[in-house]
Amino acid sequence: MPEWLTQLLAAGPVVTDGAWGTELQARGLPAGELPDGWNLTHPERVAEVARAYVAAGSRVILTNTFGANRLRLAGHGLADRVAEINRRGVEISKQAAGPRARVFASIGPAGKMLLTGETTAAELTDAFTEQAQALAEGGADALIIETMSDLEEAKLALAAAKTTGLPVVVCMVFDAGRDKDRTLMGATPEQVARELTAAGADVIGANCGVGIERYVPVCRRLRAATDRPVWIKPNAGLPVLENGRVVYHTTPEEFAGHVPELVAAGAGFIGGCCGTTPEFIRAVCARLVGA
Repeated sequence: MPEWLTQLLAAGPVVTDGAWGTELQARGLPAGELPDGWNLTHPERVAEVARAYVAAGSRVILTNTFGANRLRLAGHGLADRVAEINRRGVEISKQAAGPRARVFASIGPAGKMLLTGETTAAELTDAFTEQAQALAEGGADALIIETMSDLEEAKLALAAAKTTGLPVVVCMVFDAGRDKDRTLMGATPEQVARELTAAGADVIGANCGVGIERYVPVCRRLRAATDRPVWIKPNAGLPVLENGRVVYHTTPEEFAGHVPELVAAGAGFIGGCCGTTPEFIRAVCARLVGA
C-alpha cells in the first residue's frame, strides 16, 4: 500500500462519494443510455457531479467509467472508444478533485456472465486489462472494482487491475440469501475477504445491494476476515417504483445515523451507492465530525 493511502486512512474514516448514475439522470441522462458516453458528449455535466461531491466533503471520488469496458460499450456502438472514454473520465474527476480529493477510477462488471458461458475468462481479462490501463494512463490514483456479484469475475478484474501498479479496491454486492449477507453466487463475507486478500486486493468491501443498516454486520465480518482496509458504500435503502420512477425513501439523516455503527464495525472508507446524493455525503461528514 502506498504511503499516501496509509496517510489518508490514518486520519480516520475516509468519506467517499455517492451515486453517479442517478445524479447524471437528474441532469438529463435518458433512461437506458450508457452514462459513460457522457464523458465525451456532456463532460460539463459529468464534472458537475464530481464537483458536487468534492464540495460536499468527499475525500475520495470515483469516475464515470463504471460500464466503460469493451463488452458493455459494444452494446452501445462504442467499443472502439474504450481508451478515450476511460481517460476522459479520469481527467474530469481529477480536475474536479484538485488537491482536495483522490480519484479512484471505477471498473464495474462486464455485463456478461462466466457461469452461463456468455463470456470466457480470457475475454474478461482482456476487457478489464484494456480498461484498467486506460484509467491508469488517465492519471487515476487508484482503481476500484465495484458492484461485483461473481467472485471469479472480481478476481479476474483484480488481476487485470494489478498490472497497472496502482492500489486496487474490490467490492462485492451482498444482497442474496435468507439474511441478505451473500453475493448472488452464494459467497459469504468471510470467503470474499479471504480470497480477495490472497489475490492481492489492497482494500476490500461491499457496495450497492441493500441499505446501510444491513451492511453493518457485513462490514464487521469482512473486517474480522482480512487485514486490509474495508470499504462500504450502501444504497439509500431499497428502491420502490412510484409513477414509473425508481424512488429511494431513506433520507440523508437516516443514512448518516448508521455511520457510527459502520465505524465501530471497522469501515475505513464510507460513502453511498444508488439513491445517495451530495446531501448524503454532507450528512455523513457532519456525523463523523460530531461522533
